[in-house]
Amino acid sequence: MANDVVTNENDRILGRDAQRNNILAARVIAETVKTTLGPKGMDKMLVDRAGSAVVTNDGVTILTEMEIEHPAAKMIVDIAKTQEKEVGDGTTTAVMLAGKFLENAEKLLDQKIHPTIITRGYRWAEEQSQKILQELAIEIDSEEELAKVASTAMTGKGAEYLKEKFAEIIVEATKIVSDSGKVNLEDIRIEKQKGMSLDDTKLIRGIVLDKSKLHSSMPSLVSGARIALVEEALEIRGPETETKLSVTSHDQLQGFLNQEDSILKAKVEKIKASGANVLFVQRGIDDLVSFYLAREGIYAVRRVSKDDMQALSKATGAELISKLSEMTSDDLGFAEEVSCVEDLNEPMTSITGCKNPKALTILIRGGTEHVLDEVKRAIEDALGDVAATLLDSKIVCGGGAVEVELCSRLKKFASGLKGRERLAVEEFANALECIPQTLAENAGLDSIDVLTELRARHDASEVNAGLNLFTGNVENTLNAGIIEPLKVKTQAIASASEVAIMILRIDDVIAAKKSLGNSGTLRNMDGYE
Repeated sequence: MANDVVTNENDRILGRDAQRNNILAARVIAETVKTTLGPKGMDKMLVDRAGSAVVTNDGVTILTEMEIEHPAAKMIVDIAKTQEKEVGDGTTTAVMLAGKFLENAEKLLDQKIHPTIITRGYRWAEEQSQKILQELAIEIDSEEELAKVASTAMTGKGAEYLKEKFAEIIVEATKIVSDSGKVNLEDIRIEKQKGMSLDDTKLIRGIVLDKSKLHSSMPSLVSGARIALVEEALEIRGPETETKLSVTSHDQLQGFLNQEDSILKAKVEKIKASGANVLFVQRGIDDLVSFYLAREGIYAVRRVSKDDMQALSKATGAELISKLSEMTSDDLGFAEEVSCVEDLNEPMTSITGCKNPKALTILIRGGTEHVLDEVKRAIEDALGDVAATLLDSKIVCGGGAVEVELCSRLKKFASGLKGRERLAVEEFANALECIPQTLAENAGLDSIDVLTELRARHDASEVNAGLNLFTGNVENTLNAGIIEPLKVKTQAIASASEVAIMILRIDDVIAAKKSLGNSGTLRNMDGYE
């Protein structure tokens, strides 16, 4: 034991025990989100220490809000975040596949098959899967098909009963901000407003800010708005160091005050001379300036965030003005209407009717904060799906159809292989069937019967045969409008296989002396106790 540097048996986990421990952690994470998959999936209630609750079936939200200590489990959470960032949907699918890949790999480990062989087989299977997915992909070129993609993404979530209306809003929004097929989702803002019903949700060709007009005497409605976006503060800057001012008479004091007043008044005159009747300022506005602006009938909002200023610039065509002294009429943007909406709980400023907006807003109305939050997540998922579809114009059939076809073709691929890698490819293929199996289970159907029928239909060359959970039947999901972006599947399989391979290659877990500065790196052994 002279060379053994381990002083505490709990500081290290070796070999097969390390692999079992990591695989178990990944499987637990996958099991946690499993029941949320599909249109018939259940919701989770996440409650923090303060008693605040979040009700959702969005995979990445559940995993982000959970307290997770185990480093291997954190690696699984990371692929959900990656899926959300890259596509915006399919997080539950990615996590479930990763868990199932590892579960099936454990069967091979029990048969004394070396992890290196398993990971090599998994890499071959993943590469072949990507090729097959490209063969199965279907080109789309109509807004109707994009709406079906959005509807599929929202099915089973809080917005399901209005999915057709929301799908139209989403497709129109992405079409407006699209630049040669590429959509920057940051250009589509989602604002929530309590009051009225979800049916009152609408697309605004402009921006909605959660800020009100600065002065009560300012107009509540400005038609034909000429909009100025000023980054500079409209106030007198105080000295940066301690300063003393000596005055010897009342006239001197009054002159000093009058000079300050004239400087502020000149700022307002400059704004008025440019032709602006609506003003958004990134920094502060002096109360005296606010009074002068109100007297001139200029609508003003102060302390607008940098992100909001950039969005306003994209929507209205206005230039961001760093120095007020350099402002001209050419810097102004346009909107048909700027209004202060004060009839609900929180006053807002609505900028609508922009001529060629490159940024716009989806305003969600609803009765409670929980409803608004869940609908927002559903719309974000659908936006991600539509944006991904617009980028490559390719979709695949949903309802488990693509996974069953992948499984079938991968097994044919495996039959031509020699060596133990063949077993790994077969287990990879079998893992893909967890998606249709879980969809059936979550809908209360017999998963064995469903899988048996799906396999039979695909063996008969019905590549689009999938599970329609609204009828409970296996049918052509392409004709039923149950479709998903190709990117969702390619990204989910790539991410899931990568993390499975990484975890399988770990054969020794050692407690480090201090934090290694990476959320996916071992910080302590609490997760292993």
